[in-house]
Amino acid sequence: MEPIILASSSPRRQEILKMLKIPFRVIIPNIDETLSSVIELEQVPELLAREKVTAVIHSLPAGQEIQWILGADTVILFDGKVIGKPETHEQAVEYLTALQGTSHTVLTALVLYNGHKKKTVSRLCKTKVTFAPMTSEEIEWYVETGEWHGAAGGYRIQSLASCFISNIEGSYSGAVGLPIFELYDILKEQGYSILE
Repeated sequence: MEPIILASSSPRRQEILKMLKIPFRVIIPNIDETLSSVIELEQVPELLAREKVTAVIHSLPAGQEIQWILGADTVILFDGKVIGKPETHEQAVEYLTALQGTSHTVLTALVLYNGHKKKTVSRLCKTKVTFAPMTSEEIEWYVETGEWHGAAGGYRIQSLASCFISNIEGSYSGAVGLPIFELYDILKEQGYSILE
């Protein structure tokens, strides 16, 4: 299998690629994740994932052959707004206080650059996540664990936050940050086989 460049610092995405035995190396893209108000909310993660792939392409030496680059981005859609990663302890508490007892949509976009065909393709995965009602003590306990750092919405579904998640509709791996079905499908479509 040809190695893939993963345009992400996410340990969860790296774990999923390792599980699938896909060889990869990480190049962390330097992009501005400030959201433009002119695009539709559902387009935000694809735009950011595409920017990550483009930033990696531009960071490589001129003339270097690029085979595959995978970018991904996850955002939370709640109450008509995009919720990204909290920047402070207080903001994590604020996000979880809003999300508790309600449902929200986790959007994860994949963008794959195929260097053989010199083209970029994308997929969007939607997962509905429902939090049980949480007390302020539970929210504070969870935020104190530090899991909110670098996590959209201020929680990690694959870890302690699962204590409070009563229902998931859609892709669990999509809510983690790298939807496995969509990843397999996009690779297969582009002629990259993991069945070796």
